[in-house]
Amino acid sequence: MTDPLRLVIFDVDGTLVDSQGAIVAATTSAFQALGLEVPERNKMLSIVGLSLDHAIARLAPDQAVQTQARLVNGYKEAFHAYRLAKGAAAESPLYPGARELIAELAESPDILLGIATGKSQRGLTALLEAHDLERVFVTKQNADFHPSKPNPSMIMTAMAEAGVGPAQTIMIGDTSFDMEMAHAAKVPGIGVSWGYHGVSELHLADRIVDRFGELPDALDMIWKVPT
Repeated sequence: MTDPLRLVIFDVDGTLVDSQGAIVAATTSAFQALGLEVPERNKMLSIVGLSLDHAIARLAPDQAVQTQARLVNGYKEAFHAYRLAKGAAAESPLYPGARELIAELAESPDILLGIATGKSQRGLTALLEAHDLERVFVTKQNADFHPSKPNPSMIMTAMAEAGVGPAQTIMIGDTSFDMEMAHAAKVPGIGVSWGYHGVSELHLADRIVDRFGELPDALDMIWKVPT
């Protein structure tokens, strides 16, 4: 009897890649272009994971909708320019151990890999191609086609595409938005401590890991797979 298929869904920014340099640079450029006060770095990173329009609304809540829209466009243009100047792989490098862990999971015949990210389709495609990971993930959900996290739409669609249910799915991410999304979709969540939200904000996580090497055991413990 074959093992049932299981789905491991990864967030991207702050979980698989460290994109804070590009995020801070693009946000700074967008605000400066309109002569607005630039948010503090910690505040910029606190909204990573949200869809861009929601993120900008949190960073500039007192600005008119039209100004927020200009900030969104300015961010997109600045981020794209930053990516072209540095290259997607350099702009958002993989965290140590990420590639090895992805390769290990991809070799398991009963595990499928997915993505749920606040990135745009264009940004996600460029990033995966730059890191030669575009063929690894069977389902890739992004902000262009879903409500912002923590709405569970991305996870629900990923499960439907993979043909698995909540009991066979785990969400891995670095922010409270990821854990809230997992909770809303009724799937377990694993928080990572190296991202953009503090561990105290990941209180909805079923488990928290400090390095990629701990993830296989964390997955097994949630799924109660004997070692």
